[in-house]
Amino acid sequence: MLNILGKASSINVRKVLWTCVELGLPFEREDWGSGFRPTNEPAFLALNPNAMVPVLRDGDFVLWESNSIIRYLANQYGAGREQPLYPSEPRRRARVDQWMDWQATDLNRSWSYAFLALARQSPAHRDAAAIEASSRDWGHFMGILERRLGETGAYVAGEAFTLADIAVGLSVNRWFATPLDDALRPALPAVAAYYDRLAERPGYRAHGRNGTA
Repeated sequence: MLNILGKASSINVRKVLWTCVELGLPFEREDWGSGFRPTNEPAFLALNPNAMVPVLRDGDFVLWESNSIIRYLANQYGAGREQPLYPSEPRRRARVDQWMDWQATDLNRSWSYAFLALARQSPAHRDAAAIEASSRDWGHFMGILERRLGETGAYVAGEAFTLADIAVGLSVNRWFATPLDDALRPALPAVAAYYDRLAERPGYRAHGRNGTA
């Protein structure tokens, strides 16, 4: 039985939960993070000195960093799937890694301020100019995703669903869940179709498009 430490509303915890559903893996989850047990407790720091969720315990193996965790789960438990979540062929795997890394860096950095201000109503994120700048940056990177999905007509790394869609799909959920100014929200028909396509997957309905941003 896998043990996942982190609150269910965390976007990075939800990557792990969704991956477990895709792989049919049973798990137990413990609430850690803001609003629950603090991650600066010695018991948590012994598992992750960065004091960040999620943390995975698989027997005596402990792992942190969400993308590392879902890669591990796919490698450890995904053998034999007709459509692997994490392909072994080097170029296909590199394409998955490319979009996972893009989500964790460029895309996440762009939406951080606007999301915290508009969706989470954070008192520390009330600067109007910063909200507008973040919203514009977010729209720019979503435009990159729009063009990519227009090319593939399916999923972000190509025709098959992969780990990249778990990472990117959760950010897409935040895009549609955040009340952006209409003038700063470009029309993205390929992204909207992708959003609906992901919603056909039970794991996304449970841990992505589930009313939680």
